[in-house]
Amino acid sequence: MNIKPSAGSAYSRGWQMMKENFISLFLVILITAIVSFPMGIFNDSSKLAIPGLLIVYQAFGLLYLLFLVNPINYGADWVYLKASRKEKFDVKEVFDVFKNYLNVVLAGLLVAAIVGIGIVFIIIPGIVFACRLAFVPFLVMDKQLDPVKAVEESWRLTKGHGWRIFWMAIIGFFLIIGGLIALIFGVFIAFIWIRGAFASLYAAVLEEKGGLTTEVVTIQE
Repeated sequence: MNIKPSAGSAYSRGWQMMKENFISLFLVILITAIVSFPMGIFNDSSKLAIPGLLIVYQAFGLLYLLFLVNPINYGADWVYLKASRKEKFDVKEVFDVFKNYLNVVLAGLLVAAIVGIGIVFIIIPGIVFACRLAFVPFLVMDKQLDPVKAVEESWRLTKGHGWRIFWMAIIGFFLIIGGLIALIFGVFIAFIWIRGAFASLYAAVLEEKGGLTTEVVTIQE
């Protein structure tokens, strides 16, 4: 890739990716937005007057997030990673996630549990865990690691890059705010840019650290 594992280089590469593949990457973001749309309905379930129905509604929302929204986002990360490496890709590869579906679901559940525990005790550990586990989606899709190995490798790869990932998230937050100011379409541009930057950072860090230390698990189709 010939880019440094830095926030500036990652966002620069993300911008370049967006210019080179805007329509395709926009379609990927659009797919994730459409799949995520029902979550807004579930989040408004607090207006329901029947307590029992509220519990069922929120439980269904949690299952929808775990079994569909999160996996589709893993698939989107996979497409953005291929774009960051300047490999040929197809928008339909978002759905490649279903070839490794069980690992994706379990990885999402494991990461959510670890980050959630960190936030429950003290917010700062939760933020640290979130930063150190930022590469889990890429490792599950790119190297087809099982959830535990993906968590272990993400922790290893992000050593020395935790603050960088944190500041990239802060930059991403302000990009989204800027996108909102520039009307709705600006938000899509912000998400494309941010996603491309994180995919680029993962690829650069992986190259810097010489790949994985754990055995890659090959999926048998």
